[in-house]
Amino acid sequence: MSESLLPDEGAEYVPFNNEDHIADRLAEISDEDADARATALLAGLDDYELDPEDAELLAHLGDDFDDDADEVIPPVLAIIGRPNVGKSTLVNRILGRREAVVEDVPGVTRDRVSYQAEWAGRNFTVVDTGGWEHDAKGIHARVAEQAEVAADIADVILFVVDSRVGATATDEAVVKMLRRKKKPVLLVANKVDDQNQEADSAFLWGLGFGQPWPVSALHGRGAADLLDEVVSKLPAYSAFGGIIPRGGPRRIALVGRPNVGKSSLLNKMAGSERVVVDNVAGTTRDPVDELVELGDEVWRFVDTAGIRRRQHMAQGSDYYASLRTQAALEKAEVAVVLLAVDEVLSEQDVRILQMTIDSGRALVLAFNKWDLMDDDRRRYLEREIETDLAHVEWAPRVNISAKTGWHKDRLVPALHTALESWDKRISTGKLNTFLGELVAAHPHPLRGGKQPRILFGTQASSRPPRFVLFTTGFLDPGYRRFITRRLRETFGFEGTPIEVSMRVREKRQRSK
Repeated sequence: MSESLLPDEGAEYVPFNNEDHIADRLAEISDEDADARATALLAGLDDYELDPEDAELLAHLGDDFDDDADEVIPPVLAIIGRPNVGKSTLVNRILGRREAVVEDVPGVTRDRVSYQAEWAGRNFTVVDTGGWEHDAKGIHARVAEQAEVAADIADVILFVVDSRVGATATDEAVVKMLRRKKKPVLLVANKVDDQNQEADSAFLWGLGFGQPWPVSALHGRGAADLLDEVVSKLPAYSAFGGIIPRGGPRRIALVGRPNVGKSSLLNKMAGSERVVVDNVAGTTRDPVDELVELGDEVWRFVDTAGIRRRQHMAQGSDYYASLRTQAALEKAEVAVVLLAVDEVLSEQDVRILQMTIDSGRALVLAFNKWDLMDDDRRRYLEREIETDLAHVEWAPRVNISAKTGWHKDRLVPALHTALESWDKRISTGKLNTFLGELVAAHPHPLRGGKQPRILFGTQASSRPPRFVLFTTGFLDPGYRRFITRRLRETFGFEGTPIEVSMRVREKRQRSK
């Protein structure tokens, strides 16, 4: 049984005695002794029930991680259509699980905009273009513009129409845009619940996308045939993300909410006006990759932002800014999250930070517009950092001014720190010695008269560091956070998220 150890609610385990000097004790233990201890613990796992995934992991202990292999970004399937035609229901049907929020009311806000899916052995990303608010004024233009952003990053498009209603003026607006994109489009006639209703879908031939695929997203009718056609048209990798080659300049994503200063910072580092800068939030529409020399090194920066913001479509702008940020993070190794100190930290700032953590990228916090901050704002900012950014206290912080370039060179050591931590590997011997010393000094609290033990630990991969603990029982969330914090303190994982998972295993039954 595996469980991802993500931050949980509740307080962290507080040891009775913090003066354990574990780092000093580890320094006194030779690598040979540490390896011998890990070998003995590994042999002890033979007494426990292990599954094939465990065996695969343990068989490759000590192997080098394949960090230098090129990374392939899976192709993207965009679901496009007007409100209430069943897009989110179709997304859930494709995923085979209920993840996209489904309601009869159009405009349900979603934080998560893309999902990983698989069909017939092919992996791909599904983008749900839902979350539009109903606006009687100009809804045709709004739907077409928002759908256009999704179409720009898609490799194949599913255009969903309600077969019971037929093509509307809004559908026609989207059709005109899709024809300009010259991308594969499959026309989905949704809400065809039985064979008698298939005749209704025949009227959709007139939209010019060929055969309508009759589907009932709610009941699953026709979904398998549709997905077979989808995977036959999907390319090997995303045209938007492509194949990311390893080696060469390190890749940095500049992320943050609109108008926080991303483009200004990129221009200042590049030494020229590479990107259009305007006070209107969302001026940048497409991600712009730039090779920038900073600190006598060449870096590849990606400037990201959402679509043009208009007064009547602010939510849609934020929605697609989030989508493009997610796409940029997939191409990056480290994210520089810009936060404007002259404004209160917003929910959107925290959401972008969480998106960066979830992406597994290294993280640097850049507090922009520092030259505009007065003493009163400084006091409030420190309070906001303590409350709203406590979960990323491990990230390096740099105070800068994107407009003037003040302290831009301080980004370089922060980037090096984060990337070194992101790449870091801990030997199995050192890790198990650390765990042994930690548990001996601070044992897990008794629960129901039992005390779960950590049998063995290993680092499964880096970029970001991922650790697997074999245990005899579930570890309390607070104790898990304590282990993660001590891993950071002992081995210096500053600037990178750490993923720790546990596998609870039971002893084998002795044969009589």
